[in-house]
Amino acid sequence: MSAEADFRLDGFEPADTDSAEAEQSVWAGDLTVLAEHHTPSGSHSYLLAHDTSTIWGVPGEPQLIAVRISRELGDRTFTFECAPHTVLAFAQSWLIERGCPPDPITQVATGIAPADDLTVQTERKIRDTAGRYEVLHSDTAPDYPYEAWTMARDRRAVQDPVRVFLEVDGPGTDTYTLREGAFADEEAAMDWLFYRHSPLPQPPQYDGDAAAARSRAALTRSTAPTVLSPTEAARGAAASTSAAVRTTVSRPL
Repeated sequence: MSAEADFRLDGFEPADTDSAEAEQSVWAGDLTVLAEHHTPSGSHSYLLAHDTSTIWGVPGEPQLIAVRISRELGDRTFTFECAPHTVLAFAQSWLIERGCPPDPITQVATGIAPADDLTVQTERKIRDTAGRYEVLHSDTAPDYPYEAWTMARDRRAVQDPVRVFLEVDGPGTDTYTLREGAFADEEAAMDWLFYRHSPLPQPPQYDGDAAAARSRAALTRSTAPTVLSPTEAARGAAASTSAAVRTTVSRPL
């Protein structure tokens, strides 16, 4: 991980007002780069970073930020886009959707690993289907059980299109799990996040992914469902916008 982001904009001017405002909304000194890619020509840069300034901000704010920079080398102008995220795979998907090659942006060394195959498959599903999910809400809980979640609308789903992707650190381990739950609407999803009155409801279909289905079945047989207690962060979720790299986000810095 890099100590600080370098936007490589010396000698460049913003191409429009939106780009000027977007650049001013982030300070490079607040960002710890987790992964980045710069095209050989210098025309584009993609950065995935942890925003350390969120430690002092509103609780539950997204702590990841994805940045895309396009440069007109002849005119010496640039366009700047950025988006906050709570779950790493969604930040990566946002960058991939905007032209970043998958390999460099998925090589993220966080010091914590996926706990099982289902977590790996769920992350891959999010990254490999860029544009599939419309992010609706998100939240990060910096206290035990160190969880982050993203609520999204699955544009391909025929049934229960609102999905909750819940990421939780394994207690006492350097691992995390990512699970997908399916709901009829945002109200039902928010109700579950607040009360945790049942296990996270599984999606009615899993894209025909037989391996993922087998993993889910094995986990169901071998592990009793866990019902998590509500967090203070979830209570404010309706007001939150789009977390967590586990080392830098789900756990306090």
